[in-house]
Amino acid sequence: MKEKIKTLQKKIEEDPKLKQLSDSVKPKKGFWGIVGIVLFFFLPEAITYIWQDELVNWAHSHTVTEPLAMQRWLYGELEDMFASGVSWFNLAIGSLLLLWVLRSK
Repeated sequence: MKEKIKTLQKKIEEDPKLKQLSDSVKPKKGFWGIVGIVLFFFLPEAITYIWQDELVNWAHSHTVTEPLAMQRWLYGELEDMFASGVSWFNLAIGSLLLLWVLRSK
């Protein structure tokens, strides 16, 4: 079983299509690649961490005062999203992408 896994891993590492796909998905190592990762993954979580109470109160006030049912539902979902706090999943993905970009050649 271990040998099967090793041969499969070797095939995956040597697959040219997978290497090409990996290179096309990977953010570029440069100023804009790093800034893009920071702005997309870390900045929203920092904003949520700093202003979580204000954002929850804002969304709740709109949930209560909005006349349309669809808008009330959307603000309610927004309130739930902010009330749950920082997304550790987004931070983990952002950290992994940042490591991937910074450790590349």
